[in-house]
Amino acid sequence: MTVRDDLPEREGFQPVKSAGRTLEVLETLAAAGGRRSLGDLSRELRIPKSSLHGILRTMTQRGWVETDDTGTRFGLGVRALQVGAAYLAADDAVGLLDGVLDELARQFGETVHLGRLDGPHVVYMAKRESVHPLRLYSAIGRQLPAHATALGKALLAEYPDDTVDRLLTWPLPRLTRRTVVEPDDLHAQLAEIRIRGYAVDREENTEGIVCLAMAMPLRSPATDAISLSIPSGRIDPAGEARIVAGLRVAASQVRAARGLVTT
Repeated sequence: MTVRDDLPEREGFQPVKSAGRTLEVLETLAAAGGRRSLGDLSRELRIPKSSLHGILRTMTQRGWVETDDTGTRFGLGVRALQVGAAYLAADDAVGLLDGVLDELARQFGETVHLGRLDGPHVVYMAKRESVHPLRLYSAIGRQLPAHATALGKALLAEYPDDTVDRLLTWPLPRLTRRTVVEPDDLHAQLAEIRIRGYAVDREENTEGIVCLAMAMPLRSPATDAISLSIPSGRIDPAGEARIVAGLRVAASQVRAARGLVTT
């Protein structure tokens, strides 16, 4: 999990305002998934238009932001893609788990994701596409509420409930009618996950999609998990059992690769 130290409370650190605003612009554009107007960004970020316009012009000049033909709507630029790709290329976990993802995709023919816990969210770090026309749409870098995904719940279960409550943003957002949003219900699910060793999302994130996930033992507590996402009409109890067995084999392979003892 990405740990955000509370720097202002340590050693008298004071954040640099201009740097903070620039990062807020990048994060907002990344979350938007499209282009935003100056006015929309100004209202959302609470930055005066005059100041924000200067930030956007600078970022556009450096390739971090691009505009549409009118020059009035802003989105992420190619520099953001280059930095994101460099992050993935340098990430040890993504490299180590590439073969595991390939094998699970070959074995089951369904969408396979590698996800990482990032505060109250889980982020897709890598994926393998399903061979079937009917499949889950997803994209590397996409961020989803951890409580509403099998990936996220598998990783939240690595922590005690009091830590989970501090990680999440309350009240929990409801993505579908099946999303678990009550603290007691979520705690009960996490307790089950700790016992059985894997998480299930039954249409809690996307209607019609079932996901099964298991944390990968690269470190303790685990920060990365692997899931398989399947349309609900294409999965039955026997199929779930086979997928869970495949995930257990994957976790054992990771332990062996890390020199850990399998018990």
